Amino acid sequence: MCTQRLGGASILGIGSAAPENVVTNRDLEKLVDTTDQWILGRTGIRERRIGPEDMCTSDLCEKAALQALDHAGVAPSEIEMVIVGTTTPDFIYPSLASIVQHRIGAPTGGAFDVQAACSGFLYALTIADQFLRTGKYEKILVLGAEMPSRLVNWDDRASCVLFGDGAGAAVVGLSDDTSRGMLSSCLGADGSTWKMLYQPAGGTRQPIDAEGLEQKLNKTRMEGNEVYKVAVRTLLAMANGALEEAGLTIDDIDLFVPHQANLRIIDAVGKRLGLDPEKVFVNIDRYGNTSAASIPLALREALDVGRIKEGDLILMDAFGAGASAAGVVLRW
Repeated sequence: MCTQRLGGASILGIGSAAPENVVTNRDLEKLVDTTDQWILGRTGIRERRIGPEDMCTSDLCEKAALQALDHAGVAPSEIEMVIVGTTTPDFIYPSLASIVQHRIGAPTGGAFDVQAACSGFLYALTIADQFLRTGKYEKILVLGAEMPSRLVNWDDRASCVLFGDGAGAAVVGLSDDTSRGMLSSCLGADGSTWKMLYQPAGGTRQPIDAEGLEQKLNKTRMEGNEVYKVAVRTLLAMANGALEEAGLTIDDIDLFVPHQANLRIIDAVGKRLGLDPEKVFVNIDRYGNTSAASIPLALREALDVGRIKEGDLILMDAFGAGASAAGVVLRW
């Protein structure tokens, strides 16, 4: 579903965080039957960040959130709601958002998680936009945060090379300039694809037990070839839908910030959209697939290196498990 929005949620400040520990492709050669050349050629990944055993997702969230607040010049006391897109919270319950709210010292307003896999940040951003437009809230903290390393089967060479840990946060509020902020948003999902990328055990269908742990059913299962085909098609549809609803064409876009899942997917979508490669932001080579964290991580880096300036039109595009998908056009 696509919805046009003029004068929507603006990103007032953005922050990011990733573990210090860098795991290169050469490091993974020592763990599984793979090579640096094989990983780089098929994914575009050279290295990723993996958190230590004593790190949890809220640790990364806190760091990213405080950086975003500082960047926005907003105090934690001004945050009225916290929304986190994640599939890897600290606990099944309570929500990661409630823990983040407490850790940063925000008031006890609304706090909840959004489970839309790699599309989680854009889903959360779209939800925040709705609350802001109603006038219910003025400032909301939106995060995308993941530690997929906790769900990786390190014996599966096809999937363990893909993922990295990280978090990104954005302070969002309405802009006085009606041409700024979110101009459109498209959300989608296709539950018929659920077996394409999922975690077999850990839910009500198959609770974790000794047998499941032995079979590593609590780890990620993925059909890589199917993911590629569905991802390219879906990302293209979301991007075009968001552009159409905003009344824009791809030529109007200053920067394309896609979910950093696989460089081949990013290249394929960019070519089909007719984008100049110089307008595509890529950092998957250094972070791997950080799921819901990838877009806010990329936004912060793009801003830091001068790829985003005030007034730029940004197209963000994501795809994840359950064929969750989202496209957002935002004027910075």
